Amino acid sequence: MKYFEGIRMQVVVLLVLESIALILLLAIGLIDAAIPLIIIFIVNAVFVAWTINSIQNARENEAVNISEILGNEAGGAFSFGKVGIITYNEQFEVLWISNFLVDRGYKNLVGKKVTTFVPAIEDLLQGGQDTVVGTKKEYTYEISRKGQEHVLFVRDISLYSDLKDRFKRESLVLGLVHMDNYQDIQAFEDETTITNVNLNLRQPIVDWANKHGICIRRLRSDRFFMVLDEEIYQQILGEKFDILNYIRNKAAEIDVNITLSMSFARGEEKLSELDGKVSDLLELAQSRGGDQVASQLNDEDIKYYGGKSEAKSTRSRVRVRVMAQAIKDVMQDSDQIFITGHKEMDFDCMGSNLALSRLAQFYKKKTYIVSQSGGIEKHTKEAMVYFGSSLENRHTFITQEEALRMRKKNDLVIVSDYHNPAQSNAQELVEKAERILVIDHHRRGPDFVKKPLIVYLESSASSTCELMTELIAYQPGKVDINDAEASIMYLGIVIDTNHFQMRTGFRTFEACAQLKKWGVDPMQVETLLKEDYTEFEEKINVLKYAKKFNDNILISCVEDSRIMTRSLMSIGADELLAIRNIEAAFVVARINENQVAVSARSKGVVNVQVIMEAMHGGGHFTAAAVQKESMTSEELYEELEAAIRNYLNQEDTSYESNLT
Repeated sequence: MKYFEGIRMQVVVLLVLESIALILLLAIGLIDAAIPLIIIFIVNAVFVAWTINSIQNARENEAVNISEILGNEAGGAFSFGKVGIITYNEQFEVLWISNFLVDRGYKNLVGKKVTTFVPAIEDLLQGGQDTVVGTKKEYTYEISRKGQEHVLFVRDISLYSDLKDRFKRESLVLGLVHMDNYQDIQAFEDETTITNVNLNLRQPIVDWANKHGICIRRLRSDRFFMVLDEEIYQQILGEKFDILNYIRNKAAEIDVNITLSMSFARGEEKLSELDGKVSDLLELAQSRGGDQVASQLNDEDIKYYGGKSEAKSTRSRVRVRVMAQAIKDVMQDSDQIFITGHKEMDFDCMGSNLALSRLAQFYKKKTYIVSQSGGIEKHTKEAMVYFGSSLENRHTFITQEEALRMRKKNDLVIVSDYHNPAQSNAQELVEKAERILVIDHHRRGPDFVKKPLIVYLESSASSTCELMTELIAYQPGKVDINDAEASIMYLGIVIDTNHFQMRTGFRTFEACAQLKKWGVDPMQVETLLKEDYTEFEEKINVLKYAKKFNDNILISCVEDSRIMTRSLMSIGADELLAIRNIEAAFVVARINENQVAVSARSKGVVNVQVIMEAMHGGGHFTAAAVQKESMTSEELYEELEAAIRNYLNQEDTSYESNLT
């Protein structure tokens, strides 16, 4: 048909030229010369008519109608169902459209590329999708293709699309707001302070909810229940949950330690499911240190917002005593006890495992430490060799395979210094266990051990060794801890606090004082942490590769051919963090033939945990990490840069309250 179109254009141009020539000849009086030209003009006109007629016939021969496609009754049915049809040729040019589309004003579509109707049709033509959805004018259409035929079915789904959008906007969202540490204020502050808190902190929460059209009711003195819809949720999400900043800043003004933890359960579940989920999400937000929002849509990944404050200590001695009693009960009800740690066990992990082993032995239980699977960090391994028989004669160290062969139904598996099964040095044992106890100090992530009997997770603690020191002190008798075990526990606290510079509270020093009573010689054991010349040289290499991401962040990406230990990476990050005006430092390096990792440190302004979680890692506000497989250091460096950039873009450092 393009052949006919070309001929038509040529003849039209020729007729125009002939007309001009004929007019000129007549104008100057050359009538005899004009006669042959008139004859030629008539012949060409007849030829043009024939060409146009041929083109029309060609179109009619190629075009089809609804009856030919689906039968004689289809036309009425398609009109009733608001379905149109488009046919096109090999060049993807529209040949014909049904009356439904003509009535919609798309008559000029004939002869044009079919993708001019809706660009998404390109995916249909390329075979990428079976159905596409697009918008044209005020209508929304679902477009599908009939097999390999040059026919498209266009269905008007505007009403369905509008209802779907409305349903999404009006879908139910349940929320909880918890005032962190409010009960401590009630218990220990005077009436004037409590009144001041209620006026300046609790009432603005209600005002904020009312301003956004949220139905809010107080459940107890420090907790509110909220009912809203998705449209309102998207609005407060767009405002970056500014109530968090308002409460944090206002609390600082009146000199109280109060922040907000919030949770939102969204989706199409039943009310009972939403209710259960919103409570779990609030617990998750609190266990991560509070001052943040945990939100989940259906079964999608949990999203976190906020988290600008380091976790503050909220565990009371009453809680420690209650947990000590609960752990005692579950140990006494168990046959055997298996203690697991994370991969590449460090001092905190090993120290807490040793303490748990002695505690279980105190209750006359067969106890095993699963430490010969998953690896041990270099300095920790050297310390274990250094203390040698002092540990081997008092503990049984086994592999995961041995544990799996020995385990029974009523055995207890303890998860210490981690809570994500994927990080375990005995993942299969943990996944098969029916009775699990979790003791950890890391901020809780979305991947958690399934159905534990007891969870003692305190993200405000400096280390798991600090938690274990307190728990042992509250046992109904004297648990025998020797100097070797106490030394490993002490080193766990030292490393996790970066020599008492990070996440250190008065409870940390109380734990160290107790460890000193158990035989720790701080001067002697710290020699175990001293680096040799090779390690010193490697640390210098880490510093050599450091580059500024911005004025406050340093990133060191060690060349991919070098293999670094995790401890050296963390030491290097700490060294970089010691530089003036640097708020966060990251070290990227290869840790073995198959894995690369990032070690992240912060002074408390930048939340490195959030950055590492965006890369599927985790940790604390000021210390976090991630490891990846099947990629180079340079590739991980690029991913890290993108994660930092995204974090900085989301930060709201210039919050101004709109509340009055």
